[in-house]
Amino acid sequence: MSVETNPLTALSEAMADAVAKAGAATVLVNARRRFPASGIAYSTDLVLTADHVVERDDDISVILPDGSEISATIAGRDSGSDLALLRLARPAAATAQPAEHDARVGQFVLALGRPTNEGIQASLGIVSAIGGPVRTGRGGLLDRYLRTDATPYPGFSGGPLIDSAGRVVGVNTSGLTRGASLAIPVTLAWQVAQALATHGSVRRGFLGVRSQPVAVSAAQQSALGRQQATGLLLVGVEENSPAEAGGLLVGDIIVAIGAKPVADPDELLASLVGEVVGKATPVQVLRGGQPTVITVTIGERKN
Repeated sequence: MSVETNPLTALSEAMADAVAKAGAATVLVNARRRFPASGIAYSTDLVLTADHVVERDDDISVILPDGSEISATIAGRDSGSDLALLRLARPAAATAQPAEHDARVGQFVLALGRPTNEGIQASLGIVSAIGGPVRTGRGGLLDRYLRTDATPYPGFSGGPLIDSAGRVVGVNTSGLTRGASLAIPVTLAWQVAQALATHGSVRRGFLGVRSQPVAVSAAQQSALGRQQATGLLLVGVEENSPAEAGGLLVGDIIVAIGAKPVADPDELLASLVGEVVGKATPVQVLRGGQPTVITVTIGERKN
């Protein structure tokens, strides 16, 4: 078999091309005491990185792939998802290309980082698991996460996880959970980045209820028209809360917020993040065993 038709050679060349493509939008971030980290050019003047590597509010600099250095300021940060957005002093970065779809288990991926001035670094692996929601060690709730067996070398946090075409499928971070390196899926990371660019923070909502998981009976599932093993029984509704104003009652069983089924407290929290805050939102409940929809304007959590 000739070198030209060797599939391993073709795969190797494709991986190297992917690294070169994504590496053009992977930068070095100087924002902590010990050693630099990595970042992704979300736009020509915005860099997405891991929040835990941004240890100071000023004297932040970014080194571009061509070796030039440019100062940056914090455009927004969200410790719960361990993401921060930096604004460059001038538009100078080549923008990364995000994948159109989330990665799949078993897919080949490359973790990239630019932790030194010596150039891009890469590590090959596969997506070994997709999970979420998961509570993070930084006081947040991550809707989804990717776990890979690519080696997260020091300084890779904030860098991209890419597919074989050089498209970003996730953001590498070692700051979410102890003892594990995860990646934030690109669709979620880009949503957070957009919120940070617009608001400087991620808006998180609240209903003002106390709840506990309960089983949804076969008859109730039949009435809902779908299989859903559990919902959230309301055992308390706060006075002057969005839930009270919307008409939710103790004894209601929440089974969906908007179009998202809600089966446990983590899924409830995950459904109250982002654009839903401040908007009139349909909340599907079981009341007296029958499904009904209550419209609730989701409040904004201040802490």
